[in-house]
Amino acid sequence: MLMSNTDRPARLHYMANGFRVLSPGDHVVCGVTGTRVPLEELRYWSVASQQAFASASVATEALAPPGSAATVRG
Repeated sequence: MLMSNTDRPARLHYMANGFRVLSPGDHVVCGVTGTRVPLEELRYWSVASQQAFASASVATEALAPPGSAATVRG
């Protein structure tokens, strides 16, 4: 029986210029929001923490130093 990668999270190793698929799947989960991110839409991740981000704004907030303008909300 063939296994489908649809609706299955992928396990990735994030690198500076891309990622390597460790376990096949069709999406990853944002490390901050828990949002599903389809692999073809994945653009933002952290090499240091090995986590994906759903958007540029989520990545900016997550990677900003504590107390910086990006982490302070009015």
